[in-house]
Amino acid sequence: MNSNIKKIELLAPAGDMEKLKTAIIYGADAVYFGGEMFSLRAGAGNLSVPEIREAMDFIHEHGCKGYMTINIYPHNDDIPLLRDYIGKIKDLPIDAFLVSDPGVMLMIREQIPQAEIHLSTQANTTNYVTARFWVDHGVKRIVAAREMSLKELAEMRAQLPEEIEIEAFIHGAMCISYSGRCLLSNFMAGRDANRGACTHPCRWKYSLVEQQRPGEYYPIEEDGRGSYIMNSRDLCMIDCIPDIAAAGVTSFKIEGRMKSMYYVATVVSAYRAALDEYQKDPEGYQYDPAHYAELCKASHREFTHGFYYNKPTDKDQNYLTSDYIRDYSFVGLVRDHDPETGLTNVEQRNKFSVGDTVEIFGPHTPYYEEVIEEMYNEEGEPVQSAPHPQQKLKIRFKRVPGEDFIIRKKK
Repeated sequence: MNSNIKKIELLAPAGDMEKLKTAIIYGADAVYFGGEMFSLRAGAGNLSVPEIREAMDFIHEHGCKGYMTINIYPHNDDIPLLRDYIGKIKDLPIDAFLVSDPGVMLMIREQIPQAEIHLSTQANTTNYVTARFWVDHGVKRIVAAREMSLKELAEMRAQLPEEIEIEAFIHGAMCISYSGRCLLSNFMAGRDANRGACTHPCRWKYSLVEQQRPGEYYPIEEDGRGSYIMNSRDLCMIDCIPDIAAAGVTSFKIEGRMKSMYYVATVVSAYRAALDEYQKDPEGYQYDPAHYAELCKASHREFTHGFYYNKPTDKDQNYLTSDYIRDYSFVGLVRDHDPETGLTNVEQRNKFSVGDTVEIFGPHTPYYEEVIEEMYNEEGEPVQSAPHPQQKLKIRFKRVPGEDFIIRKKK
């Protein structure tokens, strides 16, 4: 990497311990995770206090960083529990806390005076004056609102002290509400998005009903399938890495604490490869469409550049369906290899069979194809298929894959 170029951090989601370790192994420089409470992703696996200690040991052993999200907007009855929870984690070697509420920030500072604070995107910082306000209150990193353009980010960068960092999303789901400050879930399902329990009603199917004609529903689309009027496409900026770097963003953030381990591995791996190429030679860097093709092998919606170049239009929404595009199945995870038998131990994740052509990829290793020709169960008996969840298998490969390599199959 050019020594004059500030290193870009690739920041990945970690919904549970397996995803956290996968993100680090597959090339993330840092991960963000939630505890069992107060992290705006109640549906993620999240980490217990002992698991956070284990996670931070693992992260630091790999020379990476771990950021904990405590980014809810608490109500009065949350305060005693939150204060008690901060007391339980205050001695853990967490690198920074992602916070959106000034009261939470104050409570963290009371018990962990040395804590580094990153301002969550949930605080919807959209201008440099607001950013400077938070900097004056001790914030070390601003996580930009998703509604900011690259031009606005560059202006914010120019107006902030050099040591203050800017983090911005580069990939993942887009919230239709302003920086996630949404009341729909609370109103329609009684679950508060700002306290970690969003039901994603922006992805639901809607029709119109006229006041004088109750029970008569009118689809907004002429094809009669209804309309997903708030259903944003997913953000994808892998083809725009030089532009984001030029805007002064030094932490590239992937959304997805609710996503699968396979999703984390695939997306982190693709961005790691692209970022490495860019940082080796920023001036000579050329976008490689193969990285985009890799991203498309993880579950996703159609992609958009979000707000980075202009305000989103109808082209950035999908009005027909909220379904994901799933062209590949994650079928196996490599555990280890027995050199005496020449067989590789694989844990099944989805059904596959002898005769299937699969793709195999690993940390810092591009995918390659193999045909499954020999497969045995734990007892060493030959089997033709692997239909059972997390079934333990022994497979003979022509090219031996490494530990934690992933096996996928095109549908």
